[in-house]
Amino acid sequence: MDLFLAGNTLASLGRLADLMERGLPEAAPGNPCGGSKVKDVLEDVMRWTERGERVAVATVIGVKRSAPRPPGAKMAVTERGEVSGAVSGGCVEGAVVEAAREVLVEDRPRLLHFGIADSEAWEVGLPCGGEIDVFVEPYRP
Repeated sequence: MDLFLAGNTLASLGRLADLMERGLPEAAPGNPCGGSKVKDVLEDVMRWTERGERVAVATVIGVKRSAPRPPGAKMAVTERGEVSGAVSGGCVEGAVVEAAREVLVEDRPRLLHFGIADSEAWEVGLPCGGEIDVFVEPYRP
């Protein structure tokens, strides 16, 4: 199982149908909405920590309205800036990487909130607005 999703409302069934139509997001060069499966991110985290790297892990913990990645999506960032996974499909990835590196320096977790109103979404190339909450924490093996 790659995703655990609600299916109890028309909106959640619509999101499920969208995922089924386009397939689960996979790592693909040039695919801004893609991303690694959680298993792949965790394998990178293990590899990085085995070589002595410090790593921060970002996890989508909440979504309202439209979002390219579901709750549970993960991104890992090393102190050198290597990245695995995705939490937003490109819209906020840079800010999350920067925050993850700060989390490693401060050695304290951080909750990030990103959002855009429906009225502003079209101007930046999105079909509709949405919000995501991302929890970033130092990985401790």
